[in-house]
Amino acid sequence: MSQRSVYIAYTGGTIGMKKTANGFAPEAGYLTQELKHLADLNREDMPHYEIHEYPNLIDSSNITPHDWFDIAEDIKSRYHEFDGFVILHGTDTMAYTASALSFMLEDLDKPVIVTGSQIPFGELRSDGRDNLITSVILAASYHIPEVCLFFHDRLYRGNRAQKIDATNFHAFGSPNFPPLAKVGTTIDIDETLLIKANTRPFNVRKIEPPEIAVVSIFPGMSAQMLDNLLIDPIKGLILQTYGMGNAPSNDKAFLKVIEKATKRGVIVINISQCYRGRVDMQGYETGNRLSQCGVISGFDMTTEAALTKLYYLFSLGLSRNEIAKKMQISLRGEMTQ
Repeated sequence: MSQRSVYIAYTGGTIGMKKTANGFAPEAGYLTQELKHLADLNREDMPHYEIHEYPNLIDSSNITPHDWFDIAEDIKSRYHEFDGFVILHGTDTMAYTASALSFMLEDLDKPVIVTGSQIPFGELRSDGRDNLITSVILAASYHIPEVCLFFHDRLYRGNRAQKIDATNFHAFGSPNFPPLAKVGTTIDIDETLLIKANTRPFNVRKIEPPEIAVVSIFPGMSAQMLDNLLIDPIKGLILQTYGMGNAPSNDKAFLKVIEKATKRGVIVINISQCYRGRVDMQGYETGNRLSQCGVISGFDMTTEAALTKLYYLFSLGLSRNEIAKKMQISLRGEMTQ
């Protein structure tokens, strides 16, 4: 059997940073050179790998949808040459990138695994070595036809993951969906959770982000402030609400602002502020009033998934009603129906 192969797209992030007089910073060529001397990655029983270091290494806090498209196009250009793909990325917006790519990479039939580290690769106790080596093994040796996020012994569906800790090695979680794999002395893939493979041609969909806002409601929130936000050219709003999707039902001014926006065509998606759980706008009067105002349930989607899915659907050129309908249907396993 021929040796399996993995393409590593090094986009930037902590994993490749080097200590400088002004703190850790990316340095061109540094990580690529380090990997050449990493014994575990270059063993005979490891998959063959090729690393592509991006010319402008990105701190993930600076990531944009245009960068997502560059990553997607990079994968497309090498798609038929490799068995799987690993994207090295900063942790701060890793869940956004994994979610966005899950929608942009249409009819994906190979593993695309986003990973990184909390401590730079060249530092003592770096978690980057295990994250990288395990991601390469997963991408080469298993048929996982979806975008995933691997971090600290867990493989998550990319559009289900969220960053949950700024400093701990267990930096990511998947609040409403089990891990696709758990990694210890063995690698245990739960194949019942994986998206089903398909035979349709792989395609990349570019997303052009429309004007969308994310707002978390809070006690005493001003209806006027929200009204000022929801003027043209706003096309969508991710509304982070209490509990199971609740908002103040006795604040007529607040509800009027929401209703005026939805009647104008703004798509308002209801996402819970809670880390775990799902929106049920029929459970309480406070949620039901939002439904009556034209707000759409986001069910148990993460904010990252809801935002990037809305970007994706707007980029398809769909009507407002079509977007609203598809926001309530699972496209890439991003919600539980």
